Amino acid sequence: QVQLVESGGGLVQAGGSLRLSCAASGRTSSSGAMGWFRQAPGKEREFVASINWSGGRTDYADFVKGRFTISRDNAKNTVYLQMNSLKPEDTAVYYCAARPTWNSNTYYSPAAYYYWGQGTQATVSS
Repeated sequence: QVQLVESGGGLVQAGGSLRLSCAASGRTSSSGAMGWFRQAPGKEREFVASINWSGGRTDYADFVKGRFTISRDNAKNTVYLQMNSLKPEDTAVYYCAARPTWNSNTYYSPAAYYYWGQGTQATVSS
């Protein structure tokens, strides 16, 4: 089992930044691939970004490319999502997710991840 705890959400004005963190504990060997997803009210959960164990492979949803950066510190068992140039449409609950290995065919699919955090709210005001 892997436990994931997100932090760093909050209220920010449009154009501002937030840095989300996701701390993993337990069987961290099962968190080789990590992802960030988000869910806005009335909408389905959607892929934001993912990263493999080494950090050498990162993927992003088109709507965050150039604005968000995913990274990880394996010594701290923590994954980060730096969010810059935030827009009101980025308002959502952001979830961290983990699976043992990265997969090129499924890294963007919520169903492919085994473990989930409780989420952290990010609100961007206009």
